[in-house]
Amino acid sequence: MAALTTSIHAQRDVDALRAQAEQGDAAAQFNLARLYVTGTGVPQEDAEAARWYRLAAAQGHAGAQHNLGLKYDTGIGVPEDDAEAVRWYRLAADQGHWEAQFRLGRMYANGTGASQDDAAAVRWYRLAADQGHAEAQFNLGQMYFNGRGVPEDRTGAARWVRLAAAQGNATAQVTLASMYETGSGVARDQALAARWYRLAAVQGDASAQVTLGYLYDDGRGVPEDDAEAVRWIRLAADDGYPEAQFALGNMYFDGRGLPQDPGEAVRWVRLAADQGFVKAQFNLGLSYDTGTGVPQDSAEAARWFRRAADQGDATAQQNLGVMYANGEGVPRDVVAAHMWLGLAAAQATGAARASARQGQAMVARQLTPTQIAEAERRARAWTPVPEP
Repeated sequence: MAALTTSIHAQRDVDALRAQAEQGDAAAQFNLARLYVTGTGVPQEDAEAARWYRLAAAQGHAGAQHNLGLKYDTGIGVPEDDAEAVRWYRLAADQGHWEAQFRLGRMYANGTGASQDDAAAVRWYRLAADQGHAEAQFNLGQMYFNGRGVPEDRTGAARWVRLAAAQGNATAQVTLASMYETGSGVARDQALAARWYRLAAVQGDASAQVTLGYLYDDGRGVPEDDAEAVRWIRLAADDGYPEAQFALGNMYFDGRGLPQDPGEAVRWVRLAADQGFVKAQFNLGLSYDTGTGVPQDSAEAARWFRRAADQGDATAQQNLGVMYANGEGVPRDVVAAHMWLGLAAAQATGAARASARQGQAMVARQLTPTQIAEAERRARAWTPVPEP
């Protein structure tokens, strides 16, 4: 009976709200729209929500103007229309709505729905940031850091990023930690860097977790502690963060902070490689090439080197070139060998570059001028293809 009574009262509340909305009350129209968004007391219906937001927005209700802009921004309940989103965001922003100011700043920064305009982006970000909007503070810091819309000012960047970080914005905390780590805009301080990384890490930020693991591994800003390094890196790895999976695999390879286990190492490295992480793809190729943690398999080695090489890894390109030259794991193809060794040499430096050039010269002696021209043509036409 109590539940039934509550349900009846709730329906009466909705009916009363609808009556007010139909009489033109902007606040009631806004609140009724929100019920349609969530499906509370009414069917969940985004188009109907947009209709009521529009009625309230036309009367100057800033929250409705922002929410209608968001509908156009995301294409939920209305056709996606960036220009309409900008129009409604601006009406709300002009009334001081901080979320609308932030979103309008981002639209100008990205050139979405309006001409790209860094100065306008800075202006709107600043209005929201001055009201304490953490994301606006962070984005404004990025504008100062990169000199977009304002003169480059790393100290000013750090000031805005710190405000966002102090509010718990994990991205800002990671950025501020990196600034302390490198001494960019602030005095270099490894202990403070570790502190900000930790604050982001405890919120579940995977990049902060793996970086904090590195700090414990190296003893930078914190006492060296392999077990703590493994703990933080594993948290990110378990969440599927490829850099952490790769790092955890290397720790199993080396036996740092846990027992040495090449098989387990390969398992973690493969998880990262399958996600397109280049260093993991190269290392997995090496494992197959040497038979470390897996049965030796030149074809699999070549396959993983190729995936890393296609993304632009110079060492993988060199290894793949050698495999084509020798017919290891791939059919022998000296034209392909020349191309890959040339691509590797173009990126490498020092001894690595000299080694690639030497290999390319040895291959060239086996080619006709026509074949060399074809290899060079392929190299010029090649472009890296990052994996999604």
